[in-house]
Amino acid sequence: MAQSQAQVAGVRARDETRVAVRLEGVHKHFGDVVAVDGVDLDVREGEFFSMLGPSGSGKTTCLRMIAGFEAPTRGRILLGGTDVTRLAPYERDVNTVFQDYALFPHMTVEENVDYGLRVKRVPKDERRDRVEEALRMVRLEGFGARRPGQLSGGQRQRVALARALVNRPKVLLLDEPLGALDLKLRQEMQIELKQIQQRVGLTFIYVTHDQEEALTMSDRLAVFSQGRVEQVGSPAEVYERPATGFVAGFVGISNVLEGEAARRIAGSPSAFTIRPEKIHLADPDAEVRPDQCSATGRVDEVVYLGALTRYIVSLDVGAELVVVQQNLSTSSMEALQVRGRPVRLIWSRQNNRPVEAAGASEGPEGPEGP
Repeated sequence: MAQSQAQVAGVRARDETRVAVRLEGVHKHFGDVVAVDGVDLDVREGEFFSMLGPSGSGKTTCLRMIAGFEAPTRGRILLGGTDVTRLAPYERDVNTVFQDYALFPHMTVEENVDYGLRVKRVPKDERRDRVEEALRMVRLEGFGARRPGQLSGGQRQRVALARALVNRPKVLLLDEPLGALDLKLRQEMQIELKQIQQRVGLTFIYVTHDQEEALTMSDRLAVFSQGRVEQVGSPAEVYERPATGFVAGFVGISNVLEGEAARRIAGSPSAFTIRPEKIHLADPDAEVRPDQCSATGRVDEVVYLGALTRYIVSLDVGAELVVVQQNLSTSSMEALQVRGRPVRLIWSRQNNRPVEAAGASEGPEGPEGP
């Protein structure tokens, strides 16, 4: 039985309430530079959503338009179903956390977190309770009397996060907030940020060029290139089933085969991608099953990475593949001895993923480095 118009309208209304942020046909031009070129995007309530892409891909410009720091040249931005395209930043129920923390060095941690509430003239008792709650959320109880200079980089980043959370925004925007941290601390903060987001239940929109960050933290992510969204999906969907050659090459390491090489290996010249960890390195005369793909070649380079070894193999059919294998029992010397040897690469046909186009290209740089 067909749904009534009232039922359809009710379903649409419920769907609208689940969307925290919506971009509809959004364009942004800086003079002759097209920084964002027709982006349509929905971010659901309560999810950790990442915008991933190289420098100049448009991700930061999109974030700045959501925050209200930039106005779209064309298109609409909606927060919770309300059109905010022309509203000022302070009129939007969002807060932004930046890479440089932007903390006041002469203020204590408590005063930094409290600052926005004082500007809004929130009563003193309520301010105290909300500051304590925000510091508790980021595990900085007892640090209120310290100044930013007495804190580590990770602690300062958590203060910046508490200062944003204390305002209880509907959406929290994070512009590469971990970029200034060293690798170990950055990896720790990735897990910490995700845990905080799950505790507070807010919608987080996170901008990064780091694929590992996006894969580690996101419920879903959008991959940007040249001002457009190439693919939206869960980390597993984007990694395992890349929609384009750009996504395959940018999200992790991937191999794209097409044309004659693809035809001779897989039976069709259509482009497909195969992830390096799916490929097995074998002797040239190793047996190949009907459900497997195979290619012979020579190992040109070996990169020993401790837990892993990366092999770069020139194929006899004229292409190149990267193979990654765990060093379960292989030493660095054993791995390096493979350089220059003929090998056969074998992988399951079911791991071949068709893509629309091969190759990756950088987008134009916007004035503020989107």
